[in-house]
Amino acid sequence: MENAKEIAELLKVLANENRLLIVCFLSESPMTVSELNSRLSNLSQSAISQHLALMKAHKILESTKCGLSITYSIQDDRIRSVIQVLKDNYCKEN
Repeated sequence: MENAKEIAELLKVLANENRLLIVCFLSESPMTVSELNSRLSNLSQSAISQHLALMKAHKILESTKCGLSITYSIQDDRIRSVIQVLKDNYCKEN
């Protein structure tokens, strides 16, 4: 039963259009906020950073700092699998 609660919480975090797009892009390769911003021009860097922080707090993402840059990637392979199914169906670019 506890697993269902944990999964429900993760799905709540992902149930946001912008966060879902961020995770779709990160499933392709790790990216910085600037790189994500170039793909999500409708969001400010600040908004992207807030979404990344929330997903990192829920252990969906991890970050690596190199100099002044912070690169984000998917931390949980189970999330990667779920996102791949969604990506195959919904993340195709127009």
